[in-house]
Amino acid sequence: MTAPPETGQASEAGPAIETTQVSFSDVEHHYLRSDGGEVHALGPIDLDVEPGSFVCLVGPSGCGKSTMLRLVAGFENPSSGVVTVGGVAVDGPSPERGVVFQQPPLYPWLDVRGNVEFGLRIRRFRKAERRRIADHWIELVGLTDSAELAPYELSGGMQQRCQLARVLATDPSIVLMDEPFGALDALTRERLQEELARLWRGSGRTVIFVTHSVDEAVALGTRVVVLSPRPGRIVLDEPGPFAAQGIPTTESRDLPEFARLRRQVSAAITSEEDGS
Repeated sequence: MTAPPETGQASEAGPAIETTQVSFSDVEHHYLRSDGGEVHALGPIDLDVEPGSFVCLVGPSGCGKSTMLRLVAGFENPSSGVVTVGGVAVDGPSPERGVVFQQPPLYPWLDVRGNVEFGLRIRRFRKAERRRIADHWIELVGLTDSAELAPYELSGGMQQRCQLARVLATDPSIVLMDEPFGALDALTRERLQEELARLWRGSGRTVIFVTHSVDEAVALGTRVVVLSPRPGRIVLDEPGPFAAQGIPTTESRDLPEFARLRRQVSAAITSEEDGS
């Protein structure tokens, strides 16, 4: 068997990324309970996520944030309505949509470089090209000195950096992030928020980011979308200018505009939780 041609490269440069709109059209989702009943988890939801945007989904536990992410990823199908990417209905996972989980699913038998190369190996990139792309992303997330370490030798923040590099190395146009910093200490979380914002601004990728943290959503999102308690529905959709303008996350929190949007988002969540 001959080796396949090299099929491009993963890069940080925005213009190389072809992003497409993600749309939820009258989407609802139900789960089956163990007793045979149904839980109405989500919807109806109508939402258009513009290419290159950074949309943060926030709301109380169980409101359907992660469900929305799984529907875009193609891990589940909606009970009704349709989720589309570029006008085409999502019917399963795709390399176009990379997923970053809260707990990094790193392969313990591979070192950092091997983990980052894994998706490229599956896609049959040549060894030299895999190494070049992996080292590029390892450097961008600040793990060059740890490239030969095993996952168990890494801190939680370093493991998340490795997972982020592995996802971005495969060049997805859409990155789905399910509370990726939720288990980290406050200082590490702030550092990775800034790192993520920098990488997003330089890439042109679309990011859909699930979080419980209002501060995180306001600091990172070009839009902050608040969901109601189950069944999750959109109760607030506000623009967030801070990360897009390149304002460091540590500085944006001191701005009056940040405080205003944080109060607005918090009030929307509290109002829905209280049923008012």
